[in-house]
Amino acid sequence: MNKSKNIIKKLWLLLISGGLFLLVFIISVNYNFYNLFGGMPSLQDLEKPESELSSELYSSDNKLLGKYFRYNRSPVKFDELSDELVTTLLVTEDIRFYDHSGIDLKGLVRASYGVVKNIATLGSSGLEGGGSTITQQLAKNLFKIRREKKGKLSGVPFLGLVISKVKEWIVAVKLEEFYTKKEILAMYLNTAEYGSNSYGIKVAAKTYFNKLPSELNYNESSIIVGLLNKPTKYNPYFNPDNAIEKRAEIFYNLYKYNVVDKEKYDSLKVMDLSLNYKVENQNVGQATYFRTVVRNYLINWAKENGYDLFSDGLKIHTTIDSRLQDHAEKAVNDQMKRLQSIFSKHWEGRNPWIDEKGFEIKDFLKNTIKRTAYFKNLLKAYDNDTIKVFDRLNEKKNMRVFSWDGEIDTVFSIMDSLKYYKNFLQAGFVSIEPKTGFIRAWVGGINHKYFKYDHVKQGKRQPGSTIKPIVYAAAIDNGYSPCYPVVDAPVVFELPGQDPPYWRPDNHNSKWTGETMTLRKAMAKSVNSITAFMTKKLSPQTVVDYAKKIGIQSKLDPVPAVCLGAGGDVSLFDLVGAYSTFINKGIWTEPFFISRIEDKYGNLIQEFVPTKQEALSEETAYLMLHMLKGSKEEEGGTARGLNPELTLNNDVGAKTGTTQNASDGWFIGVTHNLVSGAWVGGDDRSIHFREWAFGQGARTAMPIWQQYMLDVYGDAELGISKGTFDKPTKIINVELDCNSYSNEIKSDSLDSILDKIDASDIF
Repeated sequence: MNKSKNIIKKLWLLLISGGLFLLVFIISVNYNFYNLFGGMPSLQDLEKPESELSSELYSSDNKLLGKYFRYNRSPVKFDELSDELVTTLLVTEDIRFYDHSGIDLKGLVRASYGVVKNIATLGSSGLEGGGSTITQQLAKNLFKIRREKKGKLSGVPFLGLVISKVKEWIVAVKLEEFYTKKEILAMYLNTAEYGSNSYGIKVAAKTYFNKLPSELNYNESSIIVGLLNKPTKYNPYFNPDNAIEKRAEIFYNLYKYNVVDKEKYDSLKVMDLSLNYKVENQNVGQATYFRTVVRNYLINWAKENGYDLFSDGLKIHTTIDSRLQDHAEKAVNDQMKRLQSIFSKHWEGRNPWIDEKGFEIKDFLKNTIKRTAYFKNLLKAYDNDTIKVFDRLNEKKNMRVFSWDGEIDTVFSIMDSLKYYKNFLQAGFVSIEPKTGFIRAWVGGINHKYFKYDHVKQGKRQPGSTIKPIVYAAAIDNGYSPCYPVVDAPVVFELPGQDPPYWRPDNHNSKWTGETMTLRKAMAKSVNSITAFMTKKLSPQTVVDYAKKIGIQSKLDPVPAVCLGAGGDVSLFDLVGAYSTFINKGIWTEPFFISRIEDKYGNLIQEFVPTKQEALSEETAYLMLHMLKGSKEEEGGTARGLNPELTLNNDVGAKTGTTQNASDGWFIGVTHNLVSGAWVGGDDRSIHFREWAFGQGARTAMPIWQQYMLDVYGDAELGISKGTFDKPTKIINVELDCNSYSNEIKSDSLDSILDKIDASDIF
């Protein structure tokens, strides 16, 4: 009897001692005595648990364009989760979730048994048991307990595991105090990793199924829940057999806990995975070039304003309209695919890099590769041995390359790849709402994955004849009329001290007709001699000054050739912004692409407004619109080939541009509510069509603009209508009907016209 009492007494003593030890141990872990156990999250941490969030880029019509992140994560609320997803999670991870307060005692017993068995077998049995509740797993996700806040004892085998578990218990209990069960479930799914660079349930649902979390069914939910603990092993794209096996286990749990009946269970087991797999990155989705340009801007903005673009979950609202962006991307894709076919046939059997005399440039590829950082790094690695470097560059390997019919798997060397890609024509397109400065569509190239260079803002080329409206704007602003008559005759600029000491620009066909024509007709036909005539009248410096006034921010040299677009390189971004000045009654409005930025809670951080400045008089701006309409209306106008549907009950102004040797093709089109422009050319200026007829802006760039505008007008959802240019508020005292001058012009001989013009204007 006494012996039994002693045993019971000892058991109670052992139990009490164990309980006291456990209590002391928990308190010690919580307060991290002598830094033995590692730190715990503070009360403030628990109230506002932080997790790195992707910053999101939105269109003006509230479509997600893209994200910027280190870890691709976008949070959702509980009511944005499907019932099927929540149920699947509970039957898989924590069936008693709603019955415990962060710690599941039954699961704890199971986990304890696993630890004891592991110790007894010296670790050979593995970590059986599990036992972590969803709340405990959330604690790990939020605070990274096993990877951070280590103490002196954290590295001790088995003891470190026990410390981590105790930490999880403590944090889990505290989380249950601060948050509702629904909030905990949502936070857990938001903070989990699902593989394939997806963090959080919203990104996972989009990555694997292109769905929202609210749309996930049992099949999809089971696959995603299966990823929670082993995202690589159960990845349905890379390891489908493992994923199916895990899914079957989860389906059985649904049946076991009476969520689905036998019939439903049997039907689920035979379902396909039904993946719609696509990993989010900067090369896929809408507006890829635009997103990259904005990213570079936002990095600087975030640094100046104390934010981290890649973790602070900012909401960046842009001026891009996703529907217009779709039309722009389709137009560039369709027309460049067509044009590339023509270009490839044009150069079939020959390389397209030629000099001004039409001969192939010797060692073009070798000299091109030598300018790259890749070559310079190889040269350094091989101790400046160029033979070894080129041996390496000519090594064949498996490679995937771009084509207009889809990606191609081939065997190429680096030099083969360079040669292949140099045969492609490139393009840029941008569309602006002129009165607001909102950029509505931006296509920087033909494929962002393979061609990173942006041809809207980053790329700059000679503008060719698209600079001519600036010359004529300066002329009209200085008192000349659109009907002012000028002879198509040689114009010579004296260049003292240069060799030769003069410059005489040719027309594109190297001929002068001797015809007298109005400034409107001359601009419509893009006659070089008459543009030069007006430049000589005004001075090249005046042209440069006006270019700057109406938005050309690139440096232009005040040389005579500036009138033909050879005074410096400009971007498509600047040109389209400058032409918008004509629509906006002479007010230049800086094109801009971000309307506002909000923090992750939706609080406004900054609202953006464009810079504006008066560049031209209202009258001059309207007269320039009249001039631009001439490209379609005047006989011989460079835009006469435009689809008549575009000008039916609609004012359209336009200007084509083609640089020397047809290296660049430009087209800028203006309507009362959109100003849009396209550029087409090779990566290098030496890559182009051999004949002007093929490479001129009307043949290369204009079709892009035309398709875009036809699609825009055909999209009833957009509500973008045709219309007329706004008239000035004041009466125009300039005659717009040049027919009143026509009889006089026709009756005059060339000699009599020359008599009326100062000889210094020509020679």
